[in-house]
Amino acid sequence: MKGTAVTDLTLMTNAEDPASVLPSLALLSHRVRVLPLDAASLVRMPESTILFIDARDDLASARTLCRLIHASGLSTPIILILTEGGFTVVNAQWGIADIVIDSASPAEIEARLRLIAERGRPMPAQGGVSGSGSSFDTQEGVIRCGELVVDTNGYTASLRGKPIDLAYKEFELLKYLVLHPGRVFTRAQLLQEVWGYDYYGGTRTVDVHIRRLRAKLGGEYEHLIGTVRNVGYRFDPPQDHADEMGLDQSDDPAESAA
Repeated sequence: MKGTAVTDLTLMTNAEDPASVLPSLALLSHRVRVLPLDAASLVRMPESTILFIDARDDLASARTLCRLIHASGLSTPIILILTEGGFTVVNAQWGIADIVIDSASPAEIEARLRLIAERGRPMPAQGGVSGSGSSFDTQEGVIRCGELVVDTNGYTASLRGKPIDLAYKEFELLKYLVLHPGRVFTRAQLLQEVWGYDYYGGTRTVDVHIRRLRAKLGGEYEHLIGTVRNVGYRFDPPQDHADEMGLDQSDDPAESAA
């Protein structure tokens, strides 16, 4: 794409004819994938993309999806597609990078994409951290978070110096969560990242492994794996460690798992 480094775009819409949502987009040389306008599409969305959300007919659903994206720890830039009537509703709390009217010209869309690319993803995820556990001690493959130690090379974990007896997938699940402190993952995301694309079990498998992990962490530490209601799970570092990392633990991690 001439003048813009980003070539991968995603359009979320429920329109029967996606090309009618932002007609000028089809006149540009971008690769555009189309996904349904719902939370399940987040699993299928690539990390390095600019996301267009069709908010022309359903502002409430679009706002909910914008908030869910940032609550999930994603830093994907969002461009909201609106009609003129939608401009009175949108504000900074939506967490979007830009807005565009559905009748925008190709030149305007190109300019907005170029500006977003040049800003270099300016919106960090709310309640998240930059990088995957960058403030953890990862020397020699050892991740330390308070009294929890995860040895990624030896496939062992310990708490207060005592080994935790974990099955292989339990360890992989714990490791993945600890490497992304404060980030919320849906069950489908965890199933994809920990079990892989070829796993044919349902997302209930994640719930079972979460319960086992909490049981093995014990009553004093089971809260380290928090539940975000109607979304999924996240790793909540001990409070003193979370303060050092600037993580917001205002959500109740003790909410019951599905």
